[in-house]
Amino acid sequence: MLYETIGIVRTGSLNEVKEIVLTAGQMILRQGGVVRDVANWGIFYLPRPISLNQRRHTKGHYFVLRYDAAVSTHREVTKTMRVDPRVIRAGGVKLGDGKLETLSKFGKVKWAEME
Repeated sequence: MLYETIGIVRTGSLNEVKEIVLTAGQMILRQGGVVRDVANWGIFYLPRPISLNQRRHTKGHYFVLRYDAAVSTHREVTKTMRVDPRVIRAGGVKLGDGKLETLSKFGKVKWAEME
């Protein structure tokens, strides 16, 4: 199945984002999945302030990870991200209905710039 996970990491260092994505990617590959696309969206204000680990966050570093994997792998990736103290929020969705015709319509991850 094709999944897309969006993560929000605390601001500070781009290396933290790279480490989190690398860990998730290695987890996917070890279990027979395929990483399709990784997009770094950058730092943005959160829709509302979030308190996590005794700290209040108003900004976050957004990234998107799109991959093919089993359901169990997707659950493990999401769970690992949610446990990581550097991650403010993480969530994933299944894209399409699992048919090749539908999956071929999904292209690169896009981010619409505000004008």
